[in-house]
Parts: sequence; C-alpha cells; structure tokens
Amino acid sequence: MRVFRGYSRPVPAPVVLAVGNFDGVHLGHAALVRQLVQASVVRGLTPAVLSFEPHPREFFAPSSAPARLSTLREKLELLAEGGVQQAMICPFNAAFAALSAEEFVQRVLVEALQLRHLIIGDDFRFGRERRGDFSLLQRLGADLGFTVEAMGSVRLDGERVSSSGVRRALAAGDMAHAARLLGRPYMIDGQVAHGDKLGRQLGFATANIRIKHNPLPMRGVFAVEVAGLGPNPLPGVANLGIRPTVAGTRALLEVHLFDFARDIYGAHISVRFVRKLRDEQRFPNLDALKAQIAADAAAARAFFTQ
Repeated sequence: MRVFRGYSRPVPAPVVLAVGNFDGVHLGHAALVRQLVQASVVRGLTPAVLSFEPHPREFFAPSSAPARLSTLREKLELLAEGGVQQAMICPFNAAFAALSAEEFVQRVLVEALQLRHLIIGDDFRFGRERRGDFSLLQRLGADLGFTVEAMGSVRLDGERVSSSGVRRALAAGDMAHAARLLGRPYMIDGQVAHGDKLGRQLGFATANIRIKHNPLPMRGVFAVEVAGLGPNPLPGVANLGIRPTVAGTRALLEVHLFDFARDIYGAHISVRFVRKLRDEQRFPNLDALKAQIAADAAAARAFFTQ
C-alpha cells in the first residue's frame, strides 16, 4: 500500500475512494472495502481510502474522545489486507477543520486525490460544521467529474455493526461478541521492548509492548494468541493495563507465552484477545501477585485445552 501524508500534492493517478476513520476495521468497514475494490476493478482505477489523524473527536473534544481500537499502522495493515492499494492520511487540525464542505471536495477529493468515484457510509458528514452530505456530493460530482454512491449499514443479528459497538463489547469483557463484530479476534500489534524484568523475577517472563491506545479500550487479564513468531499463533496469558500493584502509570501490554523461551526483543507481534479472565486489580504484595499470575496462567491454559 502507498501512503500519502496530507493533501498538498496530487496522487499519481485517479482513484475510486472510500472515506472514513476505519477505527478497528470491523465488518462494516470490510464490506465497504469490498465494494470499493469491486468498483475499482470495474473502472480500472486504484482503490484508495482517505482517513484522518487524529480522529476528529480527539481534535474537537480530547477529554471525551472514545478509546481507539486500532493504531494507524494496524488500521492501514488491515485495509491493505482487504485490497486497498493507496491511503491518504489528512492531519486533522484547525486548518483542516475550517475547510467548508465545498473546499474539502475541491481541494482534497478532486485536486489531491483525482477522484472519479466515491463510496461513503450512510451517515457520512464532512466539512466545516459537518454541513456536507450525500446530496451535496452528488451535485458537486456532476460538475467536477466524479460519481458517488452510499452504502447502508451492516447489521449482525439486528445490531448495527459500528466501532462504538466494538468498544462496548470490549469494555464489558465480551471478547466473543467483539470478535463477531470485527470478523476476527480483537488484537493489538506492537514491538517487543525491554521492561523492568519483574515478570521474570516472579517466574513468568513476559514480552512487553508499549501501548499507543489512549485511553485503553479495555483493561484486565486475558487468554491470548500471539502471531508473528512462527507459522502458527502461540497461546499465552496477558495483562493489559497500568499494573497498579507496582504503582504503574503508563499503559503496558505484558504477554507470557506458554512453554516459550526465545529472545524476541525487537520482534513485531500481534496479540489476539480471545477470552477475558478477570479485571486488573491491585494486590497487597508481590507474593499475592505471583500467586494470582499462576492462577491466571492455569486458567488460560485450561481455556486453550478445553
């Protein structure tokens, strides 16, 4: 996938485009991407997406912005797997937010992206004060040389598939429902970094991943599968949170892999959360923490062998 930052220069060739935040890349996003790829094949054009960094709600109301489900890298990798060949990431700042709907269409969609066909979700709004909508896109497209189509919501057992729905499932600890909405287990990717080696001291060596999701979409202890270290995912147990027992303040993902002893510092891994075991909690001392980690590991092993 080719990634373009900003809209100051035009992309190499005309595109069929989908626009959105694509947080989590759930089943609704996947359906939109399939429609995008099919339309690009029919027209012989590049399938592309336009997204924003940061999320617009993070810009307008950072204190109440929703938890991110995916980092930019995770999002782009998932979109690429679906067949997207090009992405433009627009910095969502004061200047971008001030663009009128008409300016957004002219400067970003037409001049920078060379838009020929646009596919949007049924709730898409854009431009200053969110005044742009599907009707405006149709009118402008007739004059500026692009067509537009809207895609309805994807529903699963009567529920509209959305990033908000995934967040609710994760916050409730319902990993199975989150996986149904996503079309796969919820996962966090990252590079294994050196930590304080506390897990090793307690008899449970961990792979530590610094977390960029702020706030976290969930906290707790989970049975997980880890991809990226061999041909098959490896089972383990993980803690996602701030480690209150040792006065942690920064979010960290700690993964203990079962029956595994390789040095994997620097490796990029994908941690798939398949079952929540318990909430994160503070223990009175390290002995109590060690006993609980042993119980958590046993519970995770039992889950994978049931």
